[in-house]
Amino acid sequence: MMPPQLGAARTLALRVGRQSSPSYNLASATLLKQPKRTNTCQFGILSRPGVSKRNVPSKAIPWLFPPKHVARAISGKPLPQRRSVVLNFAYRTAAVVGTGVGFIGALLVAFFIYDATTYKESSVTFGDCHVSETALAPRRGGPKNLPVVESLLDDEDTEEAKRRKTKPRLVILGGGWGSVALLKQLNPDDYHVTVISPKNYFLFTPMLPSATVGTLEMRSLVEPIRRILSRIGGHFLRASAEDVEFSHKLVEVSQIDARGEEVRFYVPYDKLVIAVGSVTNPHGVKGLENCFFLKDINDARMIRNQVMRNLELACLPTTSDDERKRLLSFVISGGGPTGVEFAAELFDLLNEDLTRRFPRLLRNEISVHLIQSRGHILNTYDEALSKYAEDRFARDQVEVLVNSRVKEVQKDKIIFTQKAEDGNILTKELPMGFCLWSTGVSQSELCKRIAAKLGPAQTNRHALETDAHLRLNGTPLGDVYAIGDCSTVQNNIADNVVTFLRGHAFRQGKDPETIELHFSDWRDVASDVKRRFPQAASHLKRVDKLFAQFDKDQSGTLDFGELRELLKQIDSKLTSLPATAQRANQQGIYLAKKFNKLAQAAPGLRANDIRDGDLDEACYKAFEYHHLGSLAYVGNSAVFDLGGGWGLTGGLWAVYAWRSVYFAQSVGVRTRVLMAMDWAKRGLFGRDLMSF
Repeated sequence: MMPPQLGAARTLALRVGRQSSPSYNLASATLLKQPKRTNTCQFGILSRPGVSKRNVPSKAIPWLFPPKHVARAISGKPLPQRRSVVLNFAYRTAAVVGTGVGFIGALLVAFFIYDATTYKESSVTFGDCHVSETALAPRRGGPKNLPVVESLLDDEDTEEAKRRKTKPRLVILGGGWGSVALLKQLNPDDYHVTVISPKNYFLFTPMLPSATVGTLEMRSLVEPIRRILSRIGGHFLRASAEDVEFSHKLVEVSQIDARGEEVRFYVPYDKLVIAVGSVTNPHGVKGLENCFFLKDINDARMIRNQVMRNLELACLPTTSDDERKRLLSFVISGGGPTGVEFAAELFDLLNEDLTRRFPRLLRNEISVHLIQSRGHILNTYDEALSKYAEDRFARDQVEVLVNSRVKEVQKDKIIFTQKAEDGNILTKELPMGFCLWSTGVSQSELCKRIAAKLGPAQTNRHALETDAHLRLNGTPLGDVYAIGDCSTVQNNIADNVVTFLRGHAFRQGKDPETIELHFSDWRDVASDVKRRFPQAASHLKRVDKLFAQFDKDQSGTLDFGELRELLKQIDSKLTSLPATAQRANQQGIYLAKKFNKLAQAAPGLRANDIRDGDLDEACYKAFEYHHLGSLAYVGNSAVFDLGGGWGLTGGLWAVYAWRSVYFAQSVGVRTRVLMAMDWAKRGLFGRDLMSF
């Protein structure tokens, strides 16, 4: 009687034998034969030393143990090379290249398929569009009886737009860094947002000097405001803000219509953000109509055209030697980041592209001059970085004239004074064919009118003053804010804390002049100052030392006069925030987060009938500026001022780092792609030497 397991194995072997090839026939006797135990491997026969091979069956199962000419033993050796090394390398290279070409081809096909979907064969119609009557025929009102735009044409285009129409009106004046940062962080469904600006694009100002010489194209630095507004369903009015009626919550706006006539109207607001930027400071110098400025994309286009015009005129055979030298004399007034970077970009153009496309004579006669009123260029940077930039310019033959002030700019020359080493003031003249004026900023006309209207609440002649919550001084709390270059944060720690202590003393029935603070009381006051004025926190790290320093009578307490002197010293150490894109960006993000918080708290405030009071301070902390460092390009090299005495300088690696920082800060993918393409195009083909 055959065991059931052996019978099943016999049946399986017979079935496999019938289906296999003749060379692998199996007999049932072979399978049934019980071989002696040997140390065998699946792919060969191995014997322990001293074991005779006669114990191994002569006919092992061939389909499980194929002969050597059929199966190769397991080994670490490479496969036998039937072709030459060169031929194998060629085959593999062709495979890699073919795969890459196929991948790129697939991407191109996918792109064209997508591109085909963007074209519309038939006209797009929306049927009947419902537009509010107040949007088509706004009512008149306000102090000047102007049309009041309470509804816009697209307020009822979609259901989402209809819901936003009932939200609080947030009006933003300007489309710069602060405004765009606010728009990108604001919650979409909390406010009815309207941006008013005479320009319908956002300009990436840090790279503006690169656009003046063709390193970057101008379209690579701008982003449409409407594209940014689409995320939150906002509205845009291309117009200029002329005035603000704070008591009526109306913004007066003007625009030139199709007939060339000026039209004015009011835009109502619940919250107003003033972010109109600044204008170039003339410093009372005559002849600035003969200068170029660098604040807008149109300024960059005009500078580019003038530079190319001078180069082309210098090539004419009828141009005299003196006139050629004048045309090729480029003067930059102002040694700040803008002036320094423009000088560096101009030198790159003349050194890298001019020598290949223009006569060599021009390169020998070109001169670049940088006039700076202070003792160093980049005077807000660390002194070592300023010295590095000056040495770099000296190597590149860019003349730096420090301790110099421009008196007058004429059409063909610039007149300036320079302080000599012995202290004497010398008056000099410099022939020039081009002059860039880049010497600081001042208030716009709108800000001047607002400051005059608010009276004593605005004492700064250069910017609108705000409190630590960025609320415009002199306006109702929570209504009007100001950010960016047009504003400055006014702390006034001494006045605010003294006023607080006076009220505290009166409520306790004490004379404020006789109040005394022990160390524990002073510590509480210092904590309150840090919370309300974050910029003063660095000056209040050692409250015990300050207490001991101003406790002049060693009484263990601070009287009212001693406390006032202490706070005034802290006030004197606080400096104005820099008028940079970095500061405006941080203020815009701060306001967006605060507005989001206020919108979340609004239902609870309404339920408890809380309408007045300092809601900003109750809902959100005060603004605190964090300096992240300053960058400057100085001609195939860059400097990094990281603050606190730390800085970096370097060559091309620093240039790539400088580009990477601004590349990451760009507002959208579109501008990043265009900037990368422009840098690649400059490297491959050079700059575009043309004017338009």
